[in-house]
Amino acid sequence: MRVLHADDRLVVIDKPAGLLSVPGRTEPDCASARVQALYPDALIVHRLDQATSGLLLFARGLAAQRELSADFAERRVGKTYIAVVAGRLEGSGLIDLPLAADWPNRPRQQVDHARGKPSQTRWRTLAHEGEQTRVALEPLTGRSHQLRVHMATLGHAILGDALYAAPGIAAASPRLLLHASELLIAGHHFICPPEF
Repeated sequence: MRVLHADDRLVVIDKPAGLLSVPGRTEPDCASARVQALYPDALIVHRLDQATSGLLLFARGLAAQRELSADFAERRVGKTYIAVVAGRLEGSGLIDLPLAADWPNRPRQQVDHARGKPSQTRWRTLAHEGEQTRVALEPLTGRSHQLRVHMATLGHAILGDALYAAPGIAAASPRLLLHASELLIAGHHFICPPEF
């Protein structure tokens, strides 16, 4: 875990893939505990999936946490992720598919037009790498596993995704190739390129 920025209001880290954002039921090691060891007043503002790497934001104290959490809730935050997906994807677009928990198969999420919550993701092609495509993903909403479900539903699952990709695509990478690479919040612009 690398600390990329720290001031009296916020801390931003580069969370490695495989590290929980907050403690799990049986796993106390997490980004939150590691950051609080350095900055005892640090409080989590948002989360990344355990398998996702990249920019993770913490507030310094309750007042800053309320303000920064409100920025997320009111969609005043710009987020960009980089992913490598299966197949050749061209151009750009908007995925607008409602998501809900797949209760019998938790923690999986699913597209559910009857009871799902509105979920939108902008995507654009960055480069082709053989039969794979590097894409930029901008979630306009913040649903659990949103980017993973949306890309799989589009027919271009993220490489290394053990939950939503076909076995061959899941096995194409030892880790999920999804990285939170840019965060624009409260007048700050943080950039952290992926290592894949």
